[in-house]
Parts: sequence; C-alpha cells; structure tokens
Amino acid sequence: MVEARLHDGTTIDAEVLGHGPAVLMPVNPISATGIKADELRAWGVDPSLGRTFMEGLASNFTVVAFDYEGHRMASPAPDTLTPDNITSDILAVANSAGIDQFAYYGYSWLALCGLQLALRTDRLTALVMGGFPPVDGPYKAMLQVTEATHRMTSEPPQRTSQPTASSDEFDWNSIDIALTGAQTRQFVTLYRALGEFDDRTIQGRILCPRMCFVGSQDVIEYGDRWGGVRVAPADLDLDAARSAGWDIEVLDGLDHTQAMQPAHVLPILKPWLEKVVGVWPCEHTGNPLRMPSA
Repeated sequence: MVEARLHDGTTIDAEVLGHGPAVLMPVNPISATGIKADELRAWGVDPSLGRTFMEGLASNFTVVAFDYEGHRMASPAPDTLTPDNITSDILAVANSAGIDQFAYYGYSWLALCGLQLALRTDRLTALVMGGFPPVDGPYKAMLQVTEATHRMTSEPPQRTSQPTASSDEFDWNSIDIALTGAQTRQFVTLYRALGEFDDRTIQGRILCPRMCFVGSQDVIEYGDRWGGVRVAPADLDLDAARSAGWDIEVLDGLDHTQAMQPAHVLPILKPWLEKVVGVWPCEHTGNPLRMPSA
C-alpha cells in the first residue's frame, strides 16, 4: 500500500500489484464481505471487482488500484471536484507509487475523469473509457441528473425499491436518495465545470492510444423525478469515435452495470493493453516505474 495526499488535503490508499508497464485503475482493491457483498451481488456487481481486475492484469502489468469513488463518498469535495483537481488527485496517486508513465482505465464518471486527465498530462501511455462515450458525452444530461439528485437530498424519502439481479428492470422513480448534500453537490460541481465542454473539438489533443467500450443495452431512463432524462452510452456514434482515433468495443446485450464486470471487461482490456502498451520490458513507454521529476 502507498498513500497519496489529494487536492483537498485528504489522503487515499493505493495498492500496487504485479510487474510490467503501469496501469492506474480507480477501483477498490479490497473485496467486500458479508452484508455489503450480498448487496453488491443483488445489484449484479462482483464484490471483488477491483481485486479481480488487479489479479487479472498483474501477470503483465503493474496495477495501481485506488478507490477514488469510495474516497469521495467518505470525504466529499462539494466545491472543488473539478476536472483540474481530479487530474491533480490521479497524478498524486501515480507519484506516490513512484510511477511516471501509465495507462488509465475508468468506468462511467471515472472514465470521464480519464478523458480530462488525457487533456492535462503527457504521462498517459493509453486511455480506456468504459460506459461513457468519448464523443458526444452526456454532460448536460448528467448535470440535470446530479442537480435533481442534489435537490432530493433535502426532500423526505419516497418509496423504497429493492435491487434485483436484473438491473435493467430497476425503477429509478422509486429509489430513495440515501446521500448527503455534500456527496451530491460535488458531482454538481463536476458537471457544471464541464457545462461548455465540447468533446468533439478536443480529440486531436489526445495523443495516446485509446479505447472505449459500452454495453449495447446501456440505456438509463431516469424518469420524472429527474426531469425525464435519458442517458444512453449505447447510442455512441461509432463512426465519429473511430474517426477520432478510438478503438471501440460494444458488449452485446449488456447494460451499464453488467458491462463493468471484470468477467466481461478483462477479455477485451488485457489484450488491448498488451497490444498498445506492450509487456515488460517495454521500449515504447520506457520504464513506467521511473520516479517522476519534480
């Protein structure tokens, strides 16, 4: 384990496993157990998701795993969770692990973070975005969703819905918002900072190899409480993304939750990283464990 100090003065632990070119992954390296594991399984989530990713890649890569989402839920940054500060946080993790160059993998809003990272550093050897389109991303829709969710934190609870094994049957109108105002406001801050962001105009600034994958059924209808917002990574403009230099994988029949599970991701992620980054020793990227310069 290594410890990194983030932009707001809080610290986060990261676990380093394996040998070879470095891959940073904002996933929880600690498997859930007990009731928490049962809850995750009910949502269709692997309780050992982060650990499974680490062990699946560690034979050829140095994996640095850090639970950034979990950290931000425990230590919210309601006024400062901006793309610049997120980039600073990710680079702080890389620095704490003694890593100069690295590939980055993120899913959903953490994939968005990877895109913003690629625009702010030349240290990336590869970028993988899952569950969030790199072209025509749903920034305005997600701002509406996060603003609505933030408003709900001050409202009385509504009906409670229990998750089922089939997440695509979930009724978003029936969910209770069990989050604090600080937790939800940080995502409003993020999407407001991206209010004028045009992801079509920045594609030429991404200099590393890049891949995006989405589930073919990744469509979320948020319902009236969220203003009837539809967020659909499955509607990714494949031609535009490929023309901008992205390798694309569409995972047939999978929704947003299903498409993030290691059993579906590792078979496409590992060989792609081996192809574009290589395995140890890697002349293309140099020594990924070289200490970064000041």
